[in-house]
Amino acid sequence: MNPTVAVFDIGGVLIDWNPAYLYRKLLPDEAAVSAFLSEVCTSAWNEQFDAGRPFAEGIAALGERHPERAALIEAYWLRWHEMLGGEVAGTAEILRRLKTAGVPVYAISNWSAETFPRAKDIYPFLGLFDVLVVSGTEKLVKPDAAIFNRFLERAGVRAADCIFIDDNAANIAAAAALGFHTEHFRTAEALEARLTALGLLPHAEEATA
Repeated sequence: MNPTVAVFDIGGVLIDWNPAYLYRKLLPDEAAVSAFLSEVCTSAWNEQFDAGRPFAEGIAALGERHPERAALIEAYWLRWHEMLGGEVAGTAEILRRLKTAGVPVYAISNWSAETFPRAKDIYPFLGLFDVLVVSGTEKLVKPDAAIFNRFLERAGVRAADCIFIDDNAANIAAAAALGFHTEHFRTAEALEARLTALGLLPHAEEATA
């Protein structure tokens, strides 16, 4: 059976988020940016905020380990909004078209509970979701099956009813193992084609008729 509802990841699917956007302003060259983000403010370090740790704690602890980089580490919070690169081209429009067509739209996002409200202020389309599960609030992160099960319980749907859209292969694999239909996001064009083929998204000309 085809899915009847769409479940979106947010970062990398709807919003372009990358710490390098900020640190290219603060460090002298790309090599310095790469080194800082692989050795100091790493992806693993950022994941603790997605899991619910307060930024103040994580930044203080890392600053003690790297006192010479304290100002750069603090910028991760103070200038967090400068890591946002805008909407991923075309995807928010797909979300709006699904909503207009009456398709239930949900989201499961690895995102800090402290920064997500700031993102909602910048991107009003984040208010379109019928159910939104944010990892930092739940203190559960993808690809842990627990956050998917929390979503299913809250939304009152079955995994087989859903197509889960994410740019992270591990998250896609976890959802597929639970019975979700999945779309490993690459481009809005490919997503539009998949959703149209499934009958979830009207053809663009039908939507404007």
